Amino acid sequence: MLRFPSIADLLPVLLRTALPLLLVASTASAAPLDLPALIECRQGVAKHAALAPLLADPLKAVAHGLQPLPQGNQFMSEYRLASPITVFGQQTERVAVAGASIMAVLDQADPRPLARQLALEIGYDQDGKFMAGRELVSRDVTDPKTGEAQIESIILSVSTVASHPGRTLAGCTYSLDLPAEDEGPAATAPAADGH
Repeated sequence: MLRFPSIADLLPVLLRTALPLLLVASTASAAPLDLPALIECRQGVAKHAALAPLLADPLKAVAHGLQPLPQGNQFMSEYRLASPITVFGQQTERVAVAGASIMAVLDQADPRPLARQLALEIGYDQDGKFMAGRELVSRDVTDPKTGEAQIESIILSVSTVASHPGRTLAGCTYSLDLPAEDEGPAATAPAADGH
């Protein structure tokens, strides 16, 4: 007589094979997003790069506690946080992303005290606009996929923007750039024909 396995017979096999996969999947999707570390320049370019796909999908953003807000500035996207964070000694419930920068939106009208606290160099301070920054990291790295030489740069900055009166933006810019033409290996290599 032909006997089909029952659920009770299959359960140990299912638990041995499916449970580890479920645990890995839930751990990967639940990897904590350390916004304070990103904003305070305590992460690297790779951690910052992981933020882009998350923010590109509003459902993933919300799942990580980032509620997209209406865009009040065409050059940046803003998010309300499910739970406040503390950055640079101040609490905030809002962050903004502009290109390679992630910034806290702080309820601070004058950005100068924070810029002094962070030992930033003032780049512009006129007509109600303020920008200050300091490069914290500039190092040569190699792209693991292509072997191409790049420069990793991490810049801490504080600024104001007209779309957010009475607020200060403070955060970090993460970038990978190609070396300047005269610094790259191609500039020092001999011509292919030997001349």
